[in-house]
Amino acid sequence: MKQVVVILIAVSVVLTGAYLVITAYDDNLSVGRMWQTPAIRPHEEPIPVMTAGIIPFNGGEVLTRTARAEELISPLSGTSAFDFKRGETGYTRYCSHCHGKNHDGNGTVGQSFHPLPGDLRSPKVQALSDGALFHEISYGKPDGRQPPLATTVSMSDRWQIIAYLKSLGARP
Repeated sequence: MKQVVVILIAVSVVLTGAYLVITAYDDNLSVGRMWQTPAIRPHEEPIPVMTAGIIPFNGGEVLTRTARAEELISPLSGTSAFDFKRGETGYTRYCSHCHGKNHDGNGTVGQSFHPLPGDLRSPKVQALSDGALFHEISYGKPDGRQPPLATTVSMSDRWQIIAYLKSLGARP
């Protein structure tokens, strides 16, 4: 029992000594652990003036969102095989889960929606303008389950997906 008491006293003396040494180090030396730290002053330098031409006045997501669907015109030629291939890739990545690999609205995820996703090759959808399709893909469909994809899919990818869908034509 005496040995345990002696060990406890020795441990407490060592810990107290270590505490006193660390406290003296911090209090008396300028290089102490947290004695003095540099202050961060982010606004000491004047804020630089914004370079002209950074804010877009022609194009940009805000302008397409506020424009009427009838006013939007695809920047793509509509005949580029590259755009069709990129559109097919984008469709597979972002749209096929709901609209299906055959564009008929029978995707695995879409079957849990009400109303069900539409057939993208139907005459009704194929008759929509590119701008109307762009608005539905980008900002959602208020009375349907089309989620807004403007923050998920880049603007050029959305136009390429539309070009791909239009190239398929209406289902016979």
